[in-house]
Amino acid sequence: MSDNNIKVVTLIPSLNPCKKTIDYIEELIKIGFCNIIIINDGSSSDYDHIFKLLEKKQQCTVLKHAVNLGKGRALKTGFNYIFNNFEKSDICGVVTADADGQHSAEDTLKVALALDKSKESLVLGTRNFDDKNVPFKSSFGNNTTTMIFKFLYSKKIKDTQTGLRAIPFDFLTTCISLPGERFEYEINMLITAVKEKINIIEEEIETIYYEDNRETHFDPIKDSIKIYIVMFKHFFKYIISSLTSALIDILLFALLTKVVFNNSNTSKTIFLSTLFARICSSLFNYTVNKNIVFSNKVSSKKTFFKFYTLSVLLMIISWGFVTWLYRLFRVDTTVIKILVDLILFFVSYQIQRLWIFK
Repeated sequence: MSDNNIKVVTLIPSLNPCKKTIDYIEELIKIGFCNIIIINDGSSSDYDHIFKLLEKKQQCTVLKHAVNLGKGRALKTGFNYIFNNFEKSDICGVVTADADGQHSAEDTLKVALALDKSKESLVLGTRNFDDKNVPFKSSFGNNTTTMIFKFLYSKKIKDTQTGLRAIPFDFLTTCISLPGERFEYEINMLITAVKEKINIIEEEIETIYYEDNRETHFDPIKDSIKIYIVMFKHFFKYIISSLTSALIDILLFALLTKVVFNNSNTSKTIFLSTLFARICSSLFNYTVNKNIVFSNKVSSKKTFFKFYTLSVLLMIISWGFVTWLYRLFRVDTTVIKILVDLILFFVSYQIQRLWIFK
């Protein structure tokens, strides 16, 4: 970008582009963007004239998918091209943008400037979903995703689905190998950035919706399901690990009380069966959580001590709250224990993610 002295490549995935796509790219060129890559993601031949028009522009390069492969794949195609044609000394990063008219050239420049200033930060162009012209489904969907993302990854991102992003060059190596072929790819990028402790900057941009966002290729059902599957992937593993551990605990308890410690001393039988069953089930839970759920590589001794410290504390807390709430409300202790342990289940997930298997 000669006029603004910013070295970025602009990457625009496009499926069946409209007149607004041409207008947007012409505005980008006018304000100084000189390396623009457009991905024709399997568009109908009816749109060939638009891509041919863009190809004639000196600042533009058009890459083509023979069939529609999805936005995630289009972005990775673009990243691969950039790696093969640019060096880190040539550019500070890549600005990705949508072709549906939701971004202005001025806002694209805004995130590019923010990247040029920070160098190593992931810059997001954040829309204001409280704006009155935002369709309800877009506002509700994004606010819900923001809330869930914060719970699962302890990071509040106001616009998790923004396509306007300035990505630092060094992060592209990670981005090119991330799973995801459609819109779920972008949420995967955010999750990875948070995990790798990449600084995230949010730049407020204009909220633009044409005709209730009719130009978008986002499927509100199919794509939303894929996004939530990606977001909940580790939490689902955590649930399965916990349920399996509970099943092992119950089965071992039943086996030990009926076969191994079966004697006249009922109290002793229950205590020993509970103890051995809990040791075995918790060892299983620890192993699965460490190696599969959180994929932790830290010293086993350190995490092992933390895990069992948490287990003992949660057991004491559960006992204390169940006793206190029973005395207070005189409700069935089983009902109280289910509610208390459900809350502690979520607390345990956060502690394991943030402290034990960090």
